[in-house]
Amino acid sequence: MQDLDAQILAPLRDTDRDRYLACLLAPREKRHSLACLYAFYAEIARIRDVIREPLPGEIRLQWWRDLLESRSGGEGHPLAEALLSCIDEHRLPVAVLQNMIDARVFDLYDDPMEDTTALEGYAGETASALIQLASLILDPIDAAKSADAAGHAGVAQTIAGLLLLLPIHSRRGQVYFPADLLRATGLDREMLLDGRDDVAIGRAVRAFCGLGRDHLVKARNSLDSISAQNFSAFLPVALAEPVFARAEAAGARILRHSIQPPQWQRQWRMWRASRRRRF
Repeated sequence: MQDLDAQILAPLRDTDRDRYLACLLAPREKRHSLACLYAFYAEIARIRDVIREPLPGEIRLQWWRDLLESRSGGEGHPLAEALLSCIDEHRLPVAVLQNMIDARVFDLYDDPMEDTTALEGYAGETASALIQLASLILDPIDAAKSADAAGHAGVAQTIAGLLLLLPIHSRRGQVYFPADLLRATGLDREMLLDGRDDVAIGRAVRAFCGLGRDHLVKARNSLDSISAQNFSAFLPVALAEPVFARAEAAGARILRHSIQPPQWQRQWRMWRASRRRRF
């Protein structure tokens, strides 16, 4: 088990340091299963980072689809084997994982995000679904009670993550800002990527942060629905608030400069959230 933990945790530490820390703050007996789930999520989320062309990315995603459908074929692949064991042990719904894979196809292309509803759907099938799956690992009896909180928390977390990645996405020609939000702030996809209208881009960034804050408030209003046992699934959501504040302060500069808070601040916020059971 120790060797397997090293094979899963070490890559997770490199690909998703925040969720790696969330694993360490979770109950010891749940850490391995959470690490398997988070490592899988990180693996499919970073495909665009390691493969530039869509077709090879589609092939990678299809490999994971086939694995989940057949429940076999992962021999010799530590993460695949660990994920299948995690699914069996905790009776995780495979359809949710398959939808998560399907949602990641969007990342491989430069298609526009049609509207706010499309963004919320994307977040629902990725970050929100991840929180719900983690809750099933941590507290399967009460996990369903916090589904609404997970839905809103996942959207807030997704928007914060997209703000952090905005410099990378803009260089690639990717735009995750919903088209209706851009229109409302006097922009379109091309104008955002052009990056010249600082005033309009600042409005769009503030509007995007406002959307994220709205969902964060709704998630916080549902804190009572989150059991003490499954609160660890929500720990990374504690990092959204400072991202919104930094993005609003940066305005159009966010296209060119990282607003990622220092690692020590992120660790401290998650540790504090774990003690206060508030994000």
